[in-house]
Amino acid sequence: MITGYAKAKKVSKADYKKRVETLRVDLINAQYDLKSADFPLVIVIAGDDRVGAAEVVNRLNQWMDSRYLRTQVLGDPSEEEAQHPRFWRLWQSIPPKGQAALWVGGLMRMVSAYLANEVSKSELHSWATNLRQFQDELIADGALILKFYIHTPAKLQKKRMKKAKKNDRAWRYHARDWQTADAMSDGLPVMEEVLRETTTRGAPWHIIEGSSRRTRDLLIGEAIQASIQYRLEQEQPAGIALPPSSFSDAPDVTSEVDLSASIDRADYDVELEELQGELHSLSHRAQKKGVSSVLAFEGWDAGGKGGAIRRVTAGLEAGDYRVIPVAAPTQEELRYPYLWRFWRNLPGEGQVAIFDRTWYGRVLVERVEGFATDADWQRAYAEIVNFEQQLVDRGLYVGKFWLQISKDEQLARFKSRENTPYKKHKITEEDYRNREKWDQYVIAVNEMISRTSTPLAPWTLVPANDKYSARLTVLRTVNEGLRAAIKRAS
Repeated sequence: MITGYAKAKKVSKADYKKRVETLRVDLINAQYDLKSADFPLVIVIAGDDRVGAAEVVNRLNQWMDSRYLRTQVLGDPSEEEAQHPRFWRLWQSIPPKGQAALWVGGLMRMVSAYLANEVSKSELHSWATNLRQFQDELIADGALILKFYIHTPAKLQKKRMKKAKKNDRAWRYHARDWQTADAMSDGLPVMEEVLRETTTRGAPWHIIEGSSRRTRDLLIGEAIQASIQYRLEQEQPAGIALPPSSFSDAPDVTSEVDLSASIDRADYDVELEELQGELHSLSHRAQKKGVSSVLAFEGWDAGGKGGAIRRVTAGLEAGDYRVIPVAAPTQEELRYPYLWRFWRNLPGEGQVAIFDRTWYGRVLVERVEGFATDADWQRAYAEIVNFEQQLVDRGLYVGKFWLQISKDEQLARFKSRENTPYKKHKITEEDYRNREKWDQYVIAVNEMISRTSTPLAPWTLVPANDKYSARLTVLRTVNEGLRAAIKRAS
């Protein structure tokens, strides 16, 4: 028996019928009020009683409007899901603001894997840490998360399975249900530990005793209705922002970049061909090993990101990569946590995703231009590091490039673009407005690099006053990083 919770008083049939009549009306009303709210609802149903969890899901879909309740059963990962970091499918399943999602099972699958010696204790704790961080990100973005763990004693589960077999209802149960019941005595201490680790402020686990189906269903339904209603009546609390001074003292790493690096055209052409040939070979090896890559390009306006990206893609097969240009978020994207649009664009196994502008917009343009609150961009550093760590843990190569140019060189390139017919579209009034805030961007860039350059996902500061030299630096770094990722996968 799981400790630390009180067994609920069994609800009579008459009381159940009376309360359900009211509950169904209140649940539907709360769900429709949610549609105009500025937050999403995530309901998590897990537990050691698989059939009980399925019954709860069916009941909720009867009581609520299933058209606006997306049910996601988190069983064994599909082939596509298995190609991505562990939490990729959860990010795909996040509901937009104003809608609800029902996540079933899956979240506790790691415990079963640990008990079967398929993962280590450290891997189990790493997974729990990632889940806790994932919850924190959703909550910080405003999500209402309700988590229910259904616990039914093994003795009672076995009794129900035997009865079902006699009544020709054995099809409701699987062999693993017997295995779960048999392993419960060993598994519950581990499960309790995981439940404690993944209980956070704003997303606690509610332990529901599953002995009485009526009591179980009613408690969960009433808890959901009350939580939605309470949240709808509250103002969304503002995040805690730290004083700006504590975030503006990062070392000035950009000023230390030697912008004098250059190479003549003839030598450039020779080395470019060599590096692109090497990249072509490495990319084929990476495909065979299932190693994916994420290349993130940031830099000053007119810094040469597009030219560097084109020299990288020239060394890849056309079907092996995607270039994702990142602009201001769309209205749809604003209904999700800001990292959502990047998670959904991660590459499949052996593929390359190249981001022209990235998730770092939160701590650069959104910070400087005031598009993100102080609380939002200040917490983004930890969220970004966690995001990239999960990519590396999955075996991806993460290459991050900041293309550094001088202020004078930027102005010269702006003028050149204005006088070049096929480049006129690349220069706008916004580029000049951003230039006026050069010093503010310098502070933001230095802090970004200091806070998010990690041993497994370091920033490469590329001297880019000379475009030829910059492109070669990028290619050399990509080849080196990809070679190391392939070695780790061997």
